[in-house]
Amino acid sequence: MAMTIITTTEAEARAGADLYRLMTWLSPSYPVGAYTYSHGLEAAVEAGLVCDRATTATWVEGVLRHGGARADAILLAHAYDAAMRADGPALRGVAELANALSPTAEIALETTAQGAAFIEVTKKAWPCAALDLLAAVWHDKPAYPVAIGVAAAGHGIAREGAIHAYLHAFTANLVSAAVRIIPLGQTDGQLMTASLAPAVDTVALEAGTTKLEDMGTATLMVDICSMNHETQYTRLFRS
Repeated sequence: MAMTIITTTEAEARAGADLYRLMTWLSPSYPVGAYTYSHGLEAAVEAGLVCDRATTATWVEGVLRHGGARADAILLAHAYDAAMRADGPALRGVAELANALSPTAEIALETTAQGAAFIEVTKKAWPCAALDLLAAVWHDKPAYPVAIGVAAAGHGIAREGAIHAYLHAFTANLVSAAVRIIPLGQTDGQLMTASLAPAVDTVALEAGTTKLEDMGTATLMVDICSMNHETQYTRLFRS
């Protein structure tokens, strides 16, 4: 019986290489300290607003569709586009806006600390001209989605893939935090992750076409919980 030989095309090989980079950068093992942040979720659990799988899924979906995750995805897209054009002023503008939009001190710490950590290790392990451009035009710590967008552009990774991977990592990190805080079982965590896939898909698609001036959030309770977390007596997370 004749065997069919399947060859890998150059495009398929490139897609695999891009996927390898994204999986590496957004893996829990990448040293940005993502596991130490809960984006206000710990305070929401303390207040009884989130207490089981259903309420956790509702909370995380709200952050995805109306909150910081959606804003991050839009910022990532615009940082990516500016880096692809090597447009320093535009990239500086996105970086400045990203830092200014942080509603609380802890969320600002969450995004800038991860952004700075990502830049530090990625410039050593995965250097590219786009990261050098970011360093030249922005001398403060960059927001995490800006750093991801610039690195993805610098390595020629598809913008849509980078946005989707970022949102998946954001979602997985909040689910993991809930599993530890409430606590929930690992199966509950995976059921939530699966149920949130449609929200991730929708937000990823919207992020690629949303203008910066049309960006906004409507998750006031997340912001309030983040503020309350700053003075919470017993804490496992930094935000």
